[in-house]
Amino acid sequence: MRWGKVLAFTAGLAPLLYVAWLGFQQQLGANPIEYITHATGDWTLRFLVLTLAVTPLRKILGRPELAQYRRMSGLFAFFYGCLHLLTYVWLDKFFDVADIWKDVWKRPFITMGMLSLVVMVPLAVTSTAGWIRRMGGQRWRLLHRLVYVSAVAGCIHYYWLVKSDVRLPVVYGAITVLLLTWRVVNAKR
Repeated sequence: MRWGKVLAFTAGLAPLLYVAWLGFQQQLGANPIEYITHATGDWTLRFLVLTLAVTPLRKILGRPELAQYRRMSGLFAFFYGCLHLLTYVWLDKFFDVADIWKDVWKRPFITMGMLSLVVMVPLAVTSTAGWIRRMGGQRWRLLHRLVYVSAVAGCIHYYWLVKSDVRLPVVYGAITVLLLTWRVVNAKR
């Protein structure tokens, strides 16, 4: 299992290494900031969806060991979300706090993206075994249901961002709804 985690960790870093390689090769396109922003945002949402998919997959496939990858995928979602925000704050807005706050309040898709990342913060902070013990399993599980809010807000953020081709945000949204529906149906059984 140790090699499985090493492979999963390496796979989680692969998108960042790929973007860095493209940057080194000066192949990020005509608008490199936009490319990096979209790449980090896409990977944030992919890892959020993957995190939500772990429990249904492990139950459907009868593979309880898959649960060990949920924390890592959730932390990678947070990692890429932070890179997404950093790209926006640093490369797009040059740390202009007034302009950032104006953007957050004026543009609903940015507000929704901020919500998605903000609710991931307590999830990342409390992702260790020590926090599970401190909080108690029941309260910890209740807090970690915020991942649902983060995933839905992330899908809305992406949908509101795109102007014409909404296929990809709709696919992420449909997968998220399917995974949340599975949880509701499974909980009622």
